Amino acid sequence: MDNKIEVKNLHKKFDHFTLGENSFSIPKGYITGFIGKNGMGKTSTIKAILSLINYEGKIYVDGDDVKSLDYLQDVGIIMDDSLLSKDWTLNSVNDAMNIGYNNWQEDVFFDYLNRFGLDKNSKVKDLSRGMNIKLMLSIALSHKANLLILDEPTSGLDPSMRDELSDILQEFVADEDNTVLFSTHITQDLDRIADFIIFIDHGKIIFSDTKEAFQEKYIVVKGGIEDFDLLKDVKILGGKKLAHNFEALVERDKFNVDSDELVIEEPNIDRVMVLYGRSRI
Repeated sequence: MDNKIEVKNLHKKFDHFTLGENSFSIPKGYITGFIGKNGMGKTSTIKAILSLINYEGKIYVDGDDVKSLDYLQDVGIIMDDSLLSKDWTLNSVNDAMNIGYNNWQEDVFFDYLNRFGLDKNSKVKDLSRGMNIKLMLSIALSHKANLLILDEPTSGLDPSMRDELSDILQEFVADEDNTVLFSTHITQDLDRIADFIIFIDHGKIIFSDTKEAFQEKYIVVKGGIEDFDLLKDVKILGGKKLAHNFEALVERDKFNVDSDELVIEEPNIDRVMVLYGRSRI
């Protein structure tokens, strides 16, 4: 399997947070979901991949060091905050992108604006968050990009638009030369469309493999509070205790307690992320 992106020993120290060292890869031709709670390092990692921050380590796209910046012509970017001038109209956005991208497709851009119900005479500053996401998606898909990088794109979208975005991403990777890195803490979308999962917590990559391997790695153990001592020899990755019961996230292959008092559940992506590192246990 070819890799679209390779990250080696990525490290960045901020005033109150340290990212890495992290090494991982993004397979070519697939949708990779990048998950973790807010503030855990997803956006910093993406900014490093896009050469928007300085960092230690190496990052390669299609085998070339990203510091050359040439690869950005082939990347469609949807960030949490738009980098566009607030006073531009969408017509002005088209003019600017026509200058900035070698393969800009004006007709495709205006087709997407029509599809998403965006008025080309509107100003960027007058768009809602959801409309801004639609605008950035229109740009990302209008210059023959073969890599889409999305950072928290769905938090301002209604369910129907989130569903349409999921369809668009699946259509995009139907071409095996195209790749998606989709960073989000709204994991329901990834349950449906992701092929691979990267999980980051407190700046460290915890998991990087297929979605199926992620779902098989963890279980949630539940029981009455009087049964909690049954887990005294089990490494608990996170969970919570209430007045009368508890639930604990553990690795499946490290759980060897045989008791009819405990309930074992298969967690979805969201449940793993919510419980991991939670200290109320």
